[in-house]
Amino acid sequence: MSCALEITGLRKRYGRTVALDGLDFRVPAGVISGLVGPNGAGKTTTFGVVGGFIRADAGRVDIGGRGPHRPRRHSGKLTVLPQDCELNPHVSPRQLLRYYARLQGMTAAAANRAADQRLEQVALSERASSRVKELSHGMRRRIAVAQALLGDPELVLLDEPTSGLDPALVVRMRELFVAQRGRRTLVISSHNLQELEATCDHIVFIKGGRCERSGTLAEVTQQAMLMRYRVERAVPLTDLAEASPELQLDWEGNALIVQAPSGWTASQINGEVVPHLLRAEAGLLEIRQGTSLEDAYLAGTDG
Repeated sequence: MSCALEITGLRKRYGRTVALDGLDFRVPAGVISGLVGPNGAGKTTTFGVVGGFIRADAGRVDIGGRGPHRPRRHSGKLTVLPQDCELNPHVSPRQLLRYYARLQGMTAAAANRAADQRLEQVALSERASSRVKELSHGMRRRIAVAQALLGDPELVLLDEPTSGLDPALVVRMRELFVAQRGRRTLVISSHNLQELEATCDHIVFIKGGRCERSGTLAEVTQQAMLMRYRVERAVPLTDLAEASPELQLDWEGNALIVQAPSGWTASQINGEVVPHLLRAEAGLLEIRQGTSLEDAYLAGTDG
């Protein structure tokens, strides 16, 4: 699979503070990747370096095989939504998006169409002619998302894109992001791990300016080899352990955690475990494949 973004040995220091400490990771083309880490992990600095706003002290950034960001080289190919972006308060959303579209080289007619299309996608068509200063924080945030998706960018960096949005609009933005999968690469930095789990198919964990783990969502959450069975009551597992010695079986309260070796599938694990739980009248309530992204993050970063 081709690579949309590759970061190698990236270092950045602000005085005595180390923001990036040899950061290494790659993001395949066409995925939606979640950039996860605590405050101060280096997420915003990483976006700044990739976007060309911050000069790294050392290391290399390659965007789509074209090297580090250069305005002429990557014109229209890379877009960024900063966490605390400010929009011109005296113009309308339509005027603002038309302006950004024209900067990408669109004709006036194409810019008009692109602006109206994006405003509709972020549910702001009715406020297209209002002044930005008259809009709420959530509305301004949606304009910024629309700006980041203008044109045909290959790589889109989104820093806390759903911050300040109500639940219904968060769902709408998620649907908009998911619709981009395969057409372009999105890297989303967010503290909302449940939302990232519902949106992303690739994850990067960073802490202290280093990459602690990265991979597909299935790999990170062990969806291929770990199953969780929630039941009404724990039951003895002696017969199951004897019949399937390859499986690691552990009770966590009324949840049976089953870890399988590489090569097993979820259906194979279910075929061994579910009949035993039914025969034992454990009262099977729920089956979950893998662990949650939140659990995977906390386990991988020691909380």
